[in-house]
Amino acid sequence: MALKEGDKAPDFSLPASDGKTVSLKGLAGKKVVLYFYPKDNTSGCTVEACGFRDSDAKLKKAGAVVLGVSADSIASHQKFAGKYSLPFPLLSDEGAKVASAYGAWGEKSLYGRKYMGMFRMTFLIDEKGKLAKIWLKVKPDGHAEEVLTAIKG
Repeated sequence: MALKEGDKAPDFSLPASDGKTVSLKGLAGKKVVLYFYPKDNTSGCTVEACGFRDSDAKLKKAGAVVLGVSADSIASHQKFAGKYSLPFPLLSDEGAKVASAYGAWGEKSLYGRKYMGMFRMTFLIDEKGKLAKIWLKVKPDGHAEEVLTAIKG
């Protein structure tokens, strides 16, 4: 069953690149930009992460917390975040449980080979834990500005 705008966001608790554990419950009262991306240090994912980095001050001013999620390890996230000076935590969803709950994990195909992987999707969660906006097919370039525009309404 696919999530839709207005639904309650699935709760999660995941280890973060900053050494903490981040949960949706712990962010109650804040807008949360939860973006799922396939892999650390790949071209599209780097463009997307750097876009959120460059918009971070504006997003914070708009009252939003940015969280990136992939199935990569904490060690991989720490290297990626350090290399690009990412000011927000990257969450490690190694078992893809959270991605599955959000519909961001499934069968992909590359050069005819089928495999399970992360879809590039973003969810804007409002202060009450409801899905305010969902981007199902994200183009990395300019995506952070799209999200900022949606937050500002």
